[in-house]
Amino acid sequence: MTVHRTAGFTLIELLVAMAIFAVVAVMAYSGLDTVLQARKQGDEHAARLAALQTAFAIIERDIEQAVNRSIRDGYGDVKSPLVGSHEALEFTRSGRRNPGGFSRSNLQRIAYGVEDEQLMRSSWGVLDRAQDSGAASGPLFDGVEEIEFSYLDDKLKWQSEWPVRNLSQTKKLKPALPLAVGLTIESEQWGEIKRLFRVAGIAPVEVNEQSPGSAAGGGP
Repeated sequence: MTVHRTAGFTLIELLVAMAIFAVVAVMAYSGLDTVLQARKQGDEHAARLAALQTAFAIIERDIEQAVNRSIRDGYGDVKSPLVGSHEALEFTRSGRRNPGGFSRSNLQRIAYGVEDEQLMRSSWGVLDRAQDSGAASGPLFDGVEEIEFSYLDDKLKWQSEWPVRNLSQTKKLKPALPLAVGLTIESEQWGEIKRLFRVAGIAPVEVNEQSPGSAAGGGP
């Protein structure tokens, strides 16, 4: 009598095959995970770079449209067209959008500063404010460790604040705006970043410290 045997795998062969498959699967998953993590990091880097470039484009647009228009704050005190220190900057700019065609000025007061490691941009709906005039604020990008503004005067010297303090006279012919604004940012991801922004409309005008109406542009 002839006995027919069915060919197959033994239990040991199956275990070996499964072990080899598991090793190959783990290696494939590790490689795929590395690729996915690299892509994720690349996407995050690109997003942060885009946010940084957008922030500088907004700052450049604002500063280049700075105008010689003083304002009064919520307490009635006069503030110069541009007021700046190392850590903050506030100024009046033109070009405010009006898609609704409302009867209002095209001027707007803008401020920049750092809050909770975020570069913040603030804007006011009016120039001469009341005590309840609030600002609309929003972050441009985060991870900001330190910020420093500087101001180029008409003698081509950099100043740490604007207006430049002059104790000899309270009224004189002087530029209401600097020639340019320098910005240095210390960022967690990008390190030190320096930018220079040109200021338009810098012709010297007679500035009266007691009245915002003495600056070019008049009332709102």
